[in-house]
Amino acid sequence: MLEPETISTDSNKKPKSKIREWSDAIVFAVVAATLIRWLFLEAFKIPTPSMEKSLLVGDFLFVSKFHYGSRIPKTILQLPLTHQTIWGTSIPSYLDWIQLPDFRLPGLSEVKRNDVVVFNFPPEEQYPIDLKTNYIKRCIAQAGDILEVKEGDAYVNGKLADMPEKIQHSYLIVSKDMLTPKFLLEHNITDLEQVAPLQYQKSLKLWKELDKYDSTANHPVMVVHTSPETAKKLKNYDFVLDVLRVIRPKGVDDERVFPKLKGLGWSMDNYGPVTIPKAGSRVEINRLNAALYGEIIKKYEGNDQVEINVEAGSIKIDGNQIKDYTFKQNYYFMMGDNRHNSLDSRCWGFVPENHVVGKGFMIWWSVAPPNEESGIRWNRIFNLIQ
Repeated sequence: MLEPETISTDSNKKPKSKIREWSDAIVFAVVAATLIRWLFLEAFKIPTPSMEKSLLVGDFLFVSKFHYGSRIPKTILQLPLTHQTIWGTSIPSYLDWIQLPDFRLPGLSEVKRNDVVVFNFPPEEQYPIDLKTNYIKRCIAQAGDILEVKEGDAYVNGKLADMPEKIQHSYLIVSKDMLTPKFLLEHNITDLEQVAPLQYQKSLKLWKELDKYDSTANHPVMVVHTSPETAKKLKNYDFVLDVLRVIRPKGVDDERVFPKLKGLGWSMDNYGPVTIPKAGSRVEINRLNAALYGEIIKKYEGNDQVEINVEAGSIKIDGNQIKDYTFKQNYYFMMGDNRHNSLDSRCWGFVPENHVVGKGFMIWWSVAPPNEESGIRWNRIFNLIQ
């Protein structure tokens, strides 16, 4: 007959020390937070005005990872709950000795037009993909779409794209007197580029819209970023002489604009048309396509040795010149809602699918910058992102 084993009871266990209890609690919290951050939601803060007034500087967001499917971490040798550096230092928080293949769990949907998307900034090469700086923009065109910007308005597949509710453009305001900071704040204008007398602005020859005014007049001229509705209201004031929407002309090369190919004559307001690469789609290799797609073929498609000669309109892969190319993943075209104060796909190109982090979901906190003196923005807390 077997003797029963002695079973220890809770009363026989040695109680945990306070240090052990705290250590267990901290480890549990870190593991739980890491899993939530990876699988479900991650918190971000808006640092720049590129999405105003849809998203404001000082907004704190939750970004959904499960909408598009959570990415399996590529850089696994990393301190939990860090991004590029250890908190408060410039010391890297990761080692790139091991890089896992790209893999994404199934999601609720793919990236769609008009989605507000957080992604890793593609041109940044000093970090692994999942540790590149996080950007947030609106998806204007998805894989397979044809995008064109005409006179400042985006067209997708030949149709005018849906406008964000709080889109902003640049406007020239010519007034009898200087507009006060109080007046601008009352009209929710916080993004101001230039304030100078009319004759000085005309001497710069930047704004052809000013040609109709007498060059000897001493009226102030400013460039502001605001909504079409606000611009319309400003015209009703007696001391406002004119409000003119700024449109960068077509036919003049804008050095800021991707793909920086001489002779295209593209600007931020007159851009394209361009076809957004789609997995399985094929393009012929010529001068324009070498400029548009050469870098993504080289950097994001998993090809080993790629040589690009834009002027010759040629691309070589592993020493062999190709006549056409079939893309291996989807890409997206992102733009900021603050259309003239946003460095976006018009400046640096397409966003690869494996750089997509998640979908902007909800504003959970919002604090105005010190210059606005409005403190906590209670009316923005818990607002869903549209």
